Amino acid sequence: MMMKQALISFLSLILLFLLQCSKTLAQPAAAPAQPAGPISSPALPSPPTPLVLPGAAGPASSGPTNATKILEKVGHFSFFIRLLKATTVRDQIERQLNDTNSGVTVFAPTDNAFSSLSSGTLNTLSDPQKELLIQFHVLSSYIPPTRFQTLRNPLRTNAGTNSRYEYPLNVTSSGNSVNISTGITNTSVSSIVYSDGQLAVYQVDKVLLPWSIFGAKPPAMAPAPAPLKPIKQNSTAVADGDDSTDDDDHNKLNASAAVSLMGMQHVVFLFGASMVLAIFSL
Repeated sequence: MMMKQALISFLSLILLFLLQCSKTLAQPAAAPAQPAGPISSPALPSPPTPLVLPGAAGPASSGPTNATKILEKVGHFSFFIRLLKATTVRDQIERQLNDTNSGVTVFAPTDNAFSSLSSGTLNTLSDPQKELLIQFHVLSSYIPPTRFQTLRNPLRTNAGTNSRYEYPLNVTSSGNSVNISTGITNTSVSSIVYSDGQLAVYQVDKVLLPWSIFGAKPPAMAPAPAPLKPIKQNSTAVADGDDSTDDDDHNKLNASAAVSLMGMQHVVFLFGASMVLAIFSL
């Protein structure tokens, strides 16, 4: 009897133990602790920025690229900016940047470049010639530094007509050096002011003078000689083809001889009369 009660107690303990284990396993695992503060999302990569060399002006914050503002931001281009605004070249550059996909290249002379010109160089130019001079510094396509080695000379500028030979530029490149020749001016690109794939602005230390304006002019033609005055001919008809001048000379000689003969006759007559009077008076 005692044995039976002990077995029932032992089985009851085992059942309680199994029941407790099943409850423990049925409970869900605790969630990991959440970090304090909001969860930050991974940073997105920034869009690529246009190429701007050190010390050069950056691209405009919004809207189309403005070449004049870029030059104003860099400085030492005041004279060139003044001529851009005084002519229609500034508007031409903006139209090309906004309305075409070919881009624009500008060779910008510094203030020192204009100061080194001979006195009166610009004052002798008319307004249309000043416009051509500034257009001569602009190309109607974007030319990055790496393309100068493969360009075909001469380059056609915005000056003049569509002919590449009217206001041409010759550009040669050797290593990192880019040389420019106009036939009058020889200079080189001293730095890259701005480049963004659409607009390229290069600094030059001399004003590019086109041959068509500043080149040697052909000498002026001598005036045509005055027409010869016609010689008046004698109205007397020439008989049998004789020369009228010879006839006139012959007539003058005959007249002179007749006058001399008449004079001699008068002298002889007076001498004879005086002799007769002398004889009768004796």
